[in-house]
Amino acid sequence: MQTGEVQVRVRYQETDQMGVVYHANYFTYFEIGRTELSRKNGFAYKEIEASGVLAAVIKAECSYHKPAKYDDLLTIKTTMKRITRVKIEYEHQIFRDSELLVTGHITLAFLNRQGKIQPVPDWIQEPR
Repeated sequence: MQTGEVQVRVRYQETDQMGVVYHANYFTYFEIGRTELSRKNGFAYKEIEASGVLAAVIKAECSYHKPAKYDDLLTIKTTMKRITRVKIEYEHQIFRDSELLVTGHITLAFLNRQGKIQPVPDWIQEPR
């Protein structure tokens, strides 16, 4: 399993009137985590797309345990949990200090530009 961490600070625009992170923004944080994990492993989404393969979210789940608030420094922990022939499953955890705020699971499938399912490229399965 490949794991990575990245930190983000909650910006005002990501919060509601109460200063709490708007629920849908956690999916953006998950994407930041996946993007940085991919970069850490030697490839970027830009490279995936340049190869003619697109990564599409086919399943997204999020459980909210405690709210994040404006100006919190969050740590996004992303783990590539499982790779099958055509998809990758990720687990996400978002922390404020050591306090777990949010957990999530995202599944990506790989498609060609015509929308047909493609195998996960070999070079994604093995970190560089």
